[in-house]
Amino acid sequence: MVIRSTMRYFVPTCSVSNRTYFESATNMATSNSRSCLQYLLHLAQDNLDFRLPEIKALLALRGKSFQPSGNFKEKSPFWCLDGLSEEDVCSVMSRSVCAKSAFELWGHGKTHSELRTSLLNYPSENMSPFMQKDSTYRINVYTFNKTLEFADRIKRIDAMEFLPFEGAVSLKSPQHCFCLLEDYGTDPNDIPEHPNYIYFGRWIADGQRELIRSHSVKNRHFIGNTSMDAGLSFIMANHAKVNENDLVFDPFVGTGSLLVACSHFRAYVCGMDIDYNTIHGRGRSSRKDQKWRGPDENIRANLRQYGTEEMYVDVMVSDASKPVWRKAALFDAIITDPPYGIRESTRRTGSHKDVPRPPDVLYAESHVPVSQAYHLSDIFTDLLNFSAHHLVLGGRLVYWLPVYRPEYCEEVVPLHPCLRLISNCEQTLSSHTSRRLITMEKIKNPEELDSLAHLADPRFSPYQGHNAFREKYFSGQNKRCGKEDSKTVVNGE
Repeated sequence: MVIRSTMRYFVPTCSVSNRTYFESATNMATSNSRSCLQYLLHLAQDNLDFRLPEIKALLALRGKSFQPSGNFKEKSPFWCLDGLSEEDVCSVMSRSVCAKSAFELWGHGKTHSELRTSLLNYPSENMSPFMQKDSTYRINVYTFNKTLEFADRIKRIDAMEFLPFEGAVSLKSPQHCFCLLEDYGTDPNDIPEHPNYIYFGRWIADGQRELIRSHSVKNRHFIGNTSMDAGLSFIMANHAKVNENDLVFDPFVGTGSLLVACSHFRAYVCGMDIDYNTIHGRGRSSRKDQKWRGPDENIRANLRQYGTEEMYVDVMVSDASKPVWRKAALFDAIITDPPYGIRESTRRTGSHKDVPRPPDVLYAESHVPVSQAYHLSDIFTDLLNFSAHHLVLGGRLVYWLPVYRPEYCEEVVPLHPCLRLISNCEQTLSSHTSRRLITMEKIKNPEELDSLAHLADPRFSPYQGHNAFREKYFSGQNKRCGKEDSKTVVNGE
């Protein structure tokens, strides 16, 4: 769905009439502490499924819960939240890539008349610190899904003249910014004449949408065919509650896009991959105008590009299916994008052949066998078992699960007795395939009984249907191509 682009306008107000009426009305309002304010979040209208888990995770880092107020609608671009302080909101906005802006909500309503009444009942003691004579301010008008004429914007501003602003207007560098936000729904083909809802509040902070551009894979030093999109990488880091000085691990690290995002939040990062050439930055380049990789193309160089090289621990060539780590809870978060068998093969070391054991024991221990297929069901089973053993309590596992949409149900999501499912978000890839971002949290340490749970409880049994994802993916592609060919013949072209 394409949402009509909107613009933010900076227009001054100059009238402060009706102040007496305003003061008399606010004196009748109930006193309210600044610690119990209501805040408005303006969310971006992409990656809709990912927004709520991100905001919840970032609030959890502050020890706060998600408390929506009023008629909360998850798909709406505007959310009203209770139970937060301004510091909580600033902390969330300093990391969120799903939220655009946050406001201290002063008034709201379905019509401008309701908005006026709401503003008149807002406690004056909450407004007065931002309306002093020695302060400067600016009022912005923002419309979602509709563009207003300049004259209409001026009318919106003039209608706010009852607010007791005493300071001077400053369009370039105001001390305080205020915003009138009008919501015209999310359907660009059915835009109402009047807004569905209107908000007015004091601007608090903007989100980190700029990270999507500044960390774009197009401008990155070292990339591959499966390098993760920058926006999704930061979303994964936020879902995992990656924090300063955490240790984050990616068992299918590839070109390290997820490590780049985690290091931005000052976490120490490490990873491994079975592909020697990728880890060492050797072989053919993934760029269309470059045949071979340069000598300094590696994950560490990516972190150096963004000024976070000191957060780099190391990466190693290893098989994720093999137990190479000591038995201990080592990682605060495990974030990964396992191969699906589409652009990257799902392989592990080993052979189906009956190869006799070499007589030299020392040689046998160091021998690296040929590779064999690594089924998706086994990948996810190993990943969950690894996370259960190597995550700290409360640590999170975040990974992508590819699914064939016609067969999808909640039972296909792998579970583990030591991990609690936190969120399950879908990103559509095609009409018949998608991938789901799964977030799990470690709730207890593994016990002997947990190893038997996979046999006794069907919830923990591997779903074998994942193993045919590659065939179903290309089957759907062939069907689509066949339909397009049929249309071409019918049209006589």
